[in-house]
Amino acid sequence: MRLDRVMADRKMSSLELAEKVGISPVNISRIKTGRLKGIRFSTLTAMCEALHCKPGDIIDYMSDDEYAEAFGAASGAEHDSGSSGRA
Repeated sequence: MRLDRVMADRKMSSLELAEKVGISPVNISRIKTGRLKGIRFSTLTAMCEALHCKPGDIIDYMSDDEYAEAFGAASGAEHDSGSSGRA
C-alpha cells in the first residue's frame, strides 16, 4: 500500500481521512500497513475521493513472497491459499 505516501503528500492525518471516509482510524492504520484481507470498493472510492487520487495511487501489488518479506509470514487466518498475491 502506498496510502501513507499519498496522505503525506496531501498533508492529511489518519484521523482526518477516517472521518472523511467513515471508518475508524484503526482501519486506516490496517490499510496503511497492509494488514487486512480486503477492502470494499465503497471504502476505496471514498478514500480516493477524499485524497483526490486514483486507486492505483494508493494500492500496489505484492507477491506472497514480497508480502512475507515486508510483513512477516501470513498466518492461515490472514492468508487465502487460493490467492497469488496481495494488493
